[in-house]
Amino acid sequence: MTTHTAPRAAAARTTERLDALVSRVREVVLRGLPPEPTATLVGERLRPFLGDPGLLTPEQCEGDPDRYRQHVLHAEADGSFSVVALVWLPGQRTCVHDHVSWCVTGVHVGEESERRYRLVPGEPTARLVATEDVVNPRGTVCGFAPPGDIHRVSNSGTDRAVSIHVYGADVSRLGSSIRRVYDLPTDR
Repeated sequence: MTTHTAPRAAAARTTERLDALVSRVREVVLRGLPPEPTATLVGERLRPFLGDPGLLTPEQCEGDPDRYRQHVLHAEADGSFSVVALVWLPGQRTCVHDHVSWCVTGVHVGEESERRYRLVPGEPTARLVATEDVVNPRGTVCGFAPPGDIHRVSNSGTDRAVSIHVYGADVSRLGSSIRRVYDLPTDR
């Protein structure tokens, strides 16, 4: 397992719809609930914005031919949450990883594939067991909180995919939501 840091991205121009989403997320986060109920409630607030053409600017939907691209859309001043758009061109994927905080993901455009894993301790080496393969179409929302949030996400489709991620951390400061990268043997 290694630590991962993505390139920092500056916060981008906002839209009225993005401002509305941030306001709704802020209302939930200010409740100070534990991670799992926070993720559930944030997911409920995110779902109505998915697919809304006024949510993101054209620049916030631009990909990168070399790897999936992160656009930091908002980082709360107190560091309590961030909103990020990830843009995936066909065939792009993450490494197997977990996260620094609770996370909610919603598919805004296209679809994403996800393989979820469980870490199995062992001597001399731990291993990962794939527990589920999921295809998330536009409008799908999922949330999770560490531990137990190990996965790999990819765009296995033929078109661009865009997902909106809300993290319980300041991604603009951290550079990424990834806590650890797993380079372990995997079982199905």
